[in-house]
This record gives sequence, C-alpha cells and structure tokens, in this order.
Amino acid sequence: MRHALVFVILPVFIGLAALQGGAIATRAYMEEASLQASSALRLAVSALGGHLSRYEPLPALIADHDDIKALLRAPSDPALRETANTYLQQINTLLRSSDIYVMTMDGETISASNYDGPASFVGQNFSYRPYFQDAARGLQSRFYALGTTSLKRGYYFASPVSVDGAIRGVIVFKVDIDSIETSWKGGEYKIFVADPEGIIFMTGSPEWLYNGILPLDAARLARTQASRRYADAPLKELPLKRKTEDGHSLMTVTDDGAAREYLVLSQYMPEADWTVNVLMDTASVRGQARTVVIALILFVCLAGLAIAILLQRRARTAERLRLEERARNELEHRVAERTADLARVNEQIELEIAERRLTEQELRKTQADLIQAGKLAGLGQMSAALSHEFNQPLAAAKTYADSAALLIDRGRTEEARDNLSRISGLVDRMASISRHLRNFARKPNEKLGPVGLDAVVDDTLEIVAARLKAADATLDVDLGRHPPAVVAGPVRLQQVLVNIITNAADAVEGQRNRTIELKARRKGGRVLLTVRDHGPGVPASIAERIFDPFFTTKGVGKGLGLGLSISYNIVKDFGGSLSVTNHADGGAVFRIELDAAEKMKDAAE
Repeated sequence: MRHALVFVILPVFIGLAALQGGAIATRAYMEEASLQASSALRLAVSALGGHLSRYEPLPALIADHDDIKALLRAPSDPALRETANTYLQQINTLLRSSDIYVMTMDGETISASNYDGPASFVGQNFSYRPYFQDAARGLQSRFYALGTTSLKRGYYFASPVSVDGAIRGVIVFKVDIDSIETSWKGGEYKIFVADPEGIIFMTGSPEWLYNGILPLDAARLARTQASRRYADAPLKELPLKRKTEDGHSLMTVTDDGAAREYLVLSQYMPEADWTVNVLMDTASVRGQARTVVIALILFVCLAGLAIAILLQRRARTAERLRLEERARNELEHRVAERTADLARVNEQIELEIAERRLTEQELRKTQADLIQAGKLAGLGQMSAALSHEFNQPLAAAKTYADSAALLIDRGRTEEARDNLSRISGLVDRMASISRHLRNFARKPNEKLGPVGLDAVVDDTLEIVAARLKAADATLDVDLGRHPPAVVAGPVRLQQVLVNIITNAADAVEGQRNRTIELKARRKGGRVLLTVRDHGPGVPASIAERIFDPFFTTKGVGKGLGLGLSISYNIVKDFGGSLSVTNHADGGAVFRIELDAAEKMKDAAE
C-alpha cells in the first residue's frame, strides 16, 4: 500500500517541480539575456549619437561663409553660383559627407556639392521637407529621410542663413549613416531604428527596411507622405505579435513562414526623435530553461527511485537480497550516465557564457574606436581652431589701431605709423596661421629650418600682451645670454607658445602670485623650453587626457579643448615632444623639447 502511494504522489510532484523549476529558470536566463541586450543597446545608441553630434554644428559654420551670403544676395548670378558650388564640393569631399546644398526662401536649390553630378540638387525644390520649414523660421533643424532625388538615405542638418540681419535662405548638410548600419549586420543581435510613426528606416536586416512595427493607419501614412520622408518606397507592416512575460517585452516575428520570438529592448533618442531597438532571439534562453527542467526532472526521478528502493529493502525478505543487489547496481550505472550528461551540459553552458562575454568586450572596444574617430573630425578641428587662434591677434590689432588713432590726434605720426606697421605684421601672421590650420589635417608643406627663439618670443609677446594685462599677469622671459635656435616653423612655434602662455594666464588669474616664467636652455643636441605658472597645477586625474582633442576644464563657452591638442601635434611634427608636470612648489610646468639648430647666421652661411 505504501509503495502504491509513493508511485501515485511521485508523478504529481515531478510535474509541479518541472513547472515551477521551468518558470524560475526561464526568468533567470531572461534576466541575463536582458542585461546583455541592454549593453548592446547602449553601444548602439552611443554610436549613433556620436556619429551625428560631430556634424551638428557644421551647417551653422558653413552658413556664415562669405561665398554663401554673397550668393543669397544675388541668387541668379552665375559666377556666384559657380563659386558657391565649388566651395560646397570641396567641403563635402573633405568631410566625406553625403551632400551639402543651399536653398532660397521658396525652397529652390541654387547651389549644391553635387551640382555637376547626374542627380544634381540644383533646381530642385524641397520646401515640403520639415527641415526646410523649421530652418526658414530661424531654427536649427534635424530630419531623417530617403532622398527623393538621390534615393539615398541620410540624416539632414539644416540651418538658416542670415544676410544683413534677415533670413535669406537655408543650408542643408546631409550625413550618410550606412556605415553604422553595416556594422549591425551578422551580429548576435538584431538592431533597428524606428521613426515616430514606427517605421523601420535603419536595420541590420535589409528585409525589415521600411516595415512598420506599429499599425500603418491612415493618419500615420498621411503624415509620412506629407513630408515625403521615404519618397516612393513601399511601406508595409512587419508581421509581429507582442506580449509581456515577467516584465520583459517579447516580440514574435513571422518571416518566410517561420516564427521567431525575440526579447526587445528600446531606447528613445529625443534629439533625433528616434527609437533604437535591440532584439535578442529567445531560442537559446528557452533551450537553457528546458535543460534545467530536464535536469530537475532527472534529479526528482532519481530521488524517487532511491526512496522506492529503500522501502523495498525494508520490506523484502532475505531471499530477495540478490535481486535487490542487482537493482542497486543498475541504479548506480544510470546515475553515473546521467551525471556525465549533466557535466557535459554544464560545460557547454559555461562555454556559451564565455563567448558572449568576449563578444561584449569586442563591442565595447569598437564603440571606443568610433568615439575617438568622431573626436578627430577634420572640419570641426579646423573651424574651431580658426576661431580659437585668431582672437588674440585680433585683440592686439584692435589695441594698436586704437593707439594709432590717439597718436594721430596728438600729431605723433611716426609712432602711429609704427603701430600701423605692427598691425600689418599681425595680419600677415594671421594669414600664415590660416594656411597652417587649413593644412592641419595632413602633413604640413612648410619646410622646417633654424628659428631663433628670441624673435619668436618677441612676436608672441605682442599677441599675448592683452591677455596678460587682463589677467594682471607678468611674463618673466629668460632665454640665456645667447638665445638658442631650434628646428621648427616660426609661425607654428609662435602658435604653440601663444596657446601655452594663454593657458598659463588663465591658470594664474585671481591667484596671489601671477608670475609666468618662460625659460630656454640648450642641452646637447636639444633645446628645452619650459613655461611655468603659479596656478593650481594639473590634477593627476586629467594629466593623461589634457592633450586629447575637445578635452577642456574650462566652463561652457570659454574653451573648445583644442589649443593643447593642436600644440601637441605641431611640436610632434617638428620632431619634438610636449609634456606637462606639476612643479614641486606649486603650479604647472609645460616642457617643449626641440632639436637644436645653429644660429641664424651660421645656418645662412
């Protein structure tokens, strides 16, 4: 009777254990899969945001160009159109963007980087695009769409062009994002981006492109067609079913008659009005849960068999000991086999976990490389550097001009003429700086040669004098009895000293000791220049990043983080080195080490 009761209760217990164990195992593996998919989602969002953010300020910069403003003053002038077309084509080639074009206030394109191509935008009217309508109202606009002329997908940045205080046109910058989409193909996850209407426009699965994950009702289709976001591309709904399980969003997609279930994680990007989605196939999760359930059932079965054998041993008489021994041996053999199976399953699970962790590390490394590449965008550096480097010479020129006016009023014409000569020299130097900054992204053409430090320092003092005065700082120059000469370019070396001395003035402003020390000494075949301030010094946490592009500790609007990066690359181009340390008595010390040259007279001989 007891044996019969055991065999009635055991199947019920096994069924309950299988159900409960399966639910617990599925929940645990689903949580693990959600964490992995969340990491992939963060990487995808960071890659998209980094790719777009480096292009966002460019339309406003290009809109301020004199050639663009001149064209909008006289849109029908052929010569101005030719000049603007050439300029836009050069900028487009430099940035490796998709297209750049200019429209009048009625939406007609009058200049474009592809003016000489088969799919030229010149003459096309894009007034129906939301990016044009927003920019025409004076806003900085963004929009993603399929080009109606080029039939190429891209992300559009639009900016109004102000001429003589009024908006005369709109400039549009189109960015190609196919490279990011290509990186999503063939991966462990399915990644796609949907617009506000739920239409997929970026995906690593081409068969899902222009499919809607929301019902394509008349209102959604009308809004999409009004902006012609996807031109004439056919739109259809993706065959899917949604459900929620233990707080996780699941999606079942029917593709070519086969249904696949995916774990779905989404993140909204408000600045782009996108929703990035990462889908992970749940087949592996379900398989792992089934494996756990099978193992649990086996364990319960083995436990039940052990109990049954124990009861049989107590109930049977001595004459059945031989049969009991045979049954026990058989049981031990089965236990050994099941244990070996479980060991193999566990080993396989550990291998899969290790492979997934390695994949996540590779994804993180790829994202870091994308961010670093985005920091070094060519035109961003050039445009920011022009603004950064011209402020000091312009300030000096303004001071000389004001002084010259006073001297002329007082009849001191010779001194006024000297000031005008200095202004002319500053203009020449600014022109030379502009040439160097335009060539900054590639190896400079300027030949290096002997440069006297005394002359370079004198020119530098003219530029930084106003900044030193504003900071109430004093520059103590010690070049030795015989100022050495170095192998460099005079204008770019002056640029490096201006950047470093200006930073030193920022550091000592408001300090008790506002002295800046500039020293130069020759050591063998090298010349060491040091610039020391008495400011707070460089914190150890940022010492390794201080020469990175766009890294700055200044407040918003007070620095772009390019000065030291540019200086580092200039000194490196000279064959020297630039480093920073903290002085034992306080303050930062910038060390510039360059190859020594013979004096200017000996070099000429």
